[in-house]
Amino acid sequence: MANRSYLYSADSMPNEAEIPKRIRCISEHSWDIPLAHKLMVGHGTTIVPSMIWNPPIGIAADYADGAALLRSLLRAVGKGLEKDAEFAECVARTTAHLEKQQAKYFLLETGEIVSMTGDDPAASVRRLTSEDIPDTVANAEAAIAGRKDDWLASVRADWQKHFASFYSEALYFSFPE
Repeated sequence: MANRSYLYSADSMPNEAEIPKRIRCISEHSWDIPLAHKLMVGHGTTIVPSMIWNPPIGIAADYADGAALLRSLLRAVGKGLEKDAEFAECVARTTAHLEKQQAKYFLLETGEIVSMTGDDPAASVRRLTSEDIPDTVANAEAAIAGRKDDWLASVRADWQKHFASFYSEALYFSFPE
C-alpha cells in the first residue's frame, strides 16, 4: 500500500472537539504531497487537528483562493502543452471535480507522508506550512506573472508528478455523511 496525502473540502475546520459535518473528497496522491495540493492549501494556511490521526498534522486553507491559484497555474503550464491531450484531460477532470466538491476550506491530511521520514510529524507540518507551502505559492505566483520561466518550464516538463493525482468522490479515507 502506498503512503498518500489526502485532500478534502468542508465548510468548517476540524477542531479538538469534532470534525466537520460534511467532508467532501477531493484528491489523494501517492508517496508525496504534490505541487497541486500545496497550492490548494496555500492561502489562509493554518494547522488544524487531523481528522484521521492523533497529532495536530492537518492543514486547512481557503478553498476559493487555493482553487483559483491552481487554475491560474494550470493555464500557465498549459501554454506550453497545447497539443498534449493527456494534460488537457487532466485539467478538465481536475477543474470539474473542484467545482463539484467546492466548500469553504481545503483540508489536507499529511499523516502518511510526514510519517515516512522518521522526523516528528508535527514539526514536519510546521515546516511545511511555514516554509514549503509559502515558497511553492510564491514560485507559482511569480511564474503566473511571467517572472519564473525556468520554474514554470520544470513544472511543465514533469506535469504528471505535480497535477495527475487521483480525484474522486471516494478516497481511501472517506467520511460518511
